[in-house]
Amino acid sequence: MQALEHFLPQVWFVVLALFLLLYVMLDGFDLGVGILSLTASNEERRSILMTSLGNVWDANETWLVLMGGALFGAFPLAYGTILTALYIPICMMLFGLIFRAVAFEFREHSNRKLFWNYAFGAGSFLAALAQGFALGAVLEGIAVDEAGHFVGSTWDWLDWRSILVALTLIQGYVLIGSTYLIMKTEGELQTNHYRTAKIAAVTTLIGAILITIATPIFYESARARLFDKPLVYVFAAIPLLGVLLVGLLLKSLASKEERTPFIWTILIFLLTFIGLGLIVFPYIIPSQITIYQSAASPSALVFMIVFIGFLIPIMIFYNIYNYVVFRGKVVGGHYGE
Repeated sequence: MQALEHFLPQVWFVVLALFLLLYVMLDGFDLGVGILSLTASNEERRSILMTSLGNVWDANETWLVLMGGALFGAFPLAYGTILTALYIPICMMLFGLIFRAVAFEFREHSNRKLFWNYAFGAGSFLAALAQGFALGAVLEGIAVDEAGHFVGSTWDWLDWRSILVALTLIQGYVLIGSTYLIMKTEGELQTNHYRTAKIAAVTTLIGAILITIATPIFYESARARLFDKPLVYVFAAIPLLGVLLVGLLLKSLASKEERTPFIWTILIFLLTFIGLGLIVFPYIIPSQITIYQSAASPSALVFMIVFIGFLIPIMIFYNIYNYVVFRGKVVGGHYGE
């Protein structure tokens, strides 16, 4: 029984990490496209960008809902503490997601699209910014008492380190959004997104380097883990692999390849998540609450695994089916062959 109580929280840590990774990759590119829509030079180009998301964006956000439900069921203490500490950025994110959803639908039926165009872009930017603030705050640590309840202030989540994480995440979303649009567009619009992808790759790399340098300097718990053998060799390899992947990404962009830039970007996101997971584990709230302290009862965790075991394959199949059906270029606001 004791082994089960130790094993089940680890399983759910991996499951939550999977949900978060799928959300960041899938909803990340449509948030990136939403941000890029603010730079579209005319309505025709903006229509192409919006059409590229029309049949996939709502399914992408399902992973966020699933992650929130799984966190509540598997780690209720962490759920309550995180939502209390990050009340403002979470509300910002929800407002941004709702605003962009309303703008997306209203834009289709509006004769005057300018307001809804900017509403969609602004909602995307606000949601991405809030997610960055939340991620930065969780990585920095949340002030809790001995029972694990939040004891900090309303604005603990806002400092220069969380701002750096937020700006880097936005650049990452712009990068994955640009590489997605390279696959979905052609001509001058595609050329423009080759350019935005190059810029975003460089700015994302700069942000990642600054975060990598700041982490061991300002976070004592992370510093101890980073230099603990044998993980020190893994952590030394991750930045090198990251630079290599960015180099391969820039090379593929320079060669005007269509699909490989998106693949390299996905691998960069995956590598980043592996690094973050290794730094954070076994904490659900870094250096404060472990997955074992916050976990629900073993019977609840087993019941949820059975339920999720049926749900995940269905959702993955639906997502794959969706992308297969709506593959191909978007030309003039419609899918081409």
